[in-house]
Amino acid sequence: MGTLDDRPTIDALSRKPYGAQDGVPEQVALVIAWCRDAGERAGELTFFEQGPQILGRGGSTLDETAPARVHFSRQRPNEMVRGRSLRSQRISREQLRLEPDAEFGRLRVECIGRCPLLVNGRAASVAEVGPGDTLQLQNELVLLVVKRPRGLLSTTALPYSEFAFGQADAFGIVGESPAIWKLREAVRFAASVDEHVLVRGESGTGKELVVRAIHALSSRARRPLVARNAATVPEGIVDAELFGNVKNYPNPGVPERSGLVGEADGSTLFLDEIGELPAHVQAHLLRLLDRGGEYQRLGDSKTRRADLRLVGATNRPAEALKHDLLARLTLRLEVPPLSDRREDTPLIARHLLTEVATQNAELAERFFETSPSGRPAPRLDPNLVEALLHHVYTTHTRELRSLLWCALTESSGDRLELTPSVARALGRDARVAGRLSPMPTVRVTATQSSGTEPPRALYDTATREQIEAALVKHQGNVTSAAEELGFKNRYVLYRLMKKLDIAASDG
Repeated sequence: MGTLDDRPTIDALSRKPYGAQDGVPEQVALVIAWCRDAGERAGELTFFEQGPQILGRGGSTLDETAPARVHFSRQRPNEMVRGRSLRSQRISREQLRLEPDAEFGRLRVECIGRCPLLVNGRAASVAEVGPGDTLQLQNELVLLVVKRPRGLLSTTALPYSEFAFGQADAFGIVGESPAIWKLREAVRFAASVDEHVLVRGESGTGKELVVRAIHALSSRARRPLVARNAATVPEGIVDAELFGNVKNYPNPGVPERSGLVGEADGSTLFLDEIGELPAHVQAHLLRLLDRGGEYQRLGDSKTRRADLRLVGATNRPAEALKHDLLARLTLRLEVPPLSDRREDTPLIARHLLTEVATQNAELAERFFETSPSGRPAPRLDPNLVEALLHHVYTTHTRELRSLLWCALTESSGDRLELTPSVARALGRDARVAGRLSPMPTVRVTATQSSGTEPPRALYDTATREQIEAALVKHQGNVTSAAEELGFKNRYVLYRLMKKLDIAASDG
């Protein structure tokens, strides 16, 4: 494993061609977050071709002049499996007209069917949406707008083919997003080499699951994983805890202990919260982590050797570790937060709730039904799903679990609701728990549906003189100028400015 502090490290997440950062372009897409008639479809998605497309009930028509139909598919590395058409009778055959704007990475949505459309929880007939926005066909379907690569690529066979779409894999990791598939491949790579590893991620993102997966897939899996939370070891005995001690040291009657290092010989030593170890103890690990694995038990003059692999986990920045210890943790894995894989949130929620159902028959009978696949499926209010999608998590899965338990405790019917307490925990007004407010950072324009006034055209027009006058009046602020001219949003004005070759200087 080398002894040089300046030897290169390997970012296991960057070894395979996933995502835009690896040269695969990302495109706007819609992901099913909730479907009343088929909860197992959560995670399916659709991409868009050029020109308008129709989302609705049923399959394609024989009319070759009609716009293309939207079809949802299950995307996994090296495959795209097309799903069946939507079947809800409340959704019209032509429910939404969708048209992508590749230049701005956004999507124009027009409701043309009988099922009401909600954009970020508010009624709308026309909207222009982007990544992070949600669309709800009222009480029938919740869709999340994302940007992701059209193809998830893998050059190796991943050992994950045995678990159903949207379900937890063999190691308890849940998700179908590009971020989580990239993590799975990084885990596979880390398991295939025998280098020390640092797993970093925010609290509650699943670092321990990643560590256990690395060990289970490695050649050391024949021996049990040895794990300890470094933050819980009292500083006065941390050396004895790690390296052990001889009999009667430091006091008569003290039994001999092999320590965590001795126990992990031939296996993997997992130190959770490794960044909490005192600097002098981190220094004591250096000789152990070099090739040869030398160490000494307290009170022992004899040098011992341990063939182990260290995997450390921390929610601190990697640089918080002692630099020479960090240099010996050759492989680096970053566990993505929920904000990087929002489309996985409903899948994780379903997994957490299914665990509850297996342990509590009363809650299972009240809030669950049997899906077509035979698995227990929780009944969720679509407004709760939308709220969970928009929330900015600090402790991630732990916070999500707490929110779900709050909903289980307070929901009055037979499905989990966006109760007042959950709404408050999510930073929403408890008085409007049944209808969401749009996220302040989400850029969406929605035309309120009056039932009589037709939706405005997307491409408004104005003369060069009118545009220039509005820009001058608002000191180059395109957003304010667009409002002055009556456009739905600033992107319409940007298009006209580009068409008329008017320079932008948005304040």
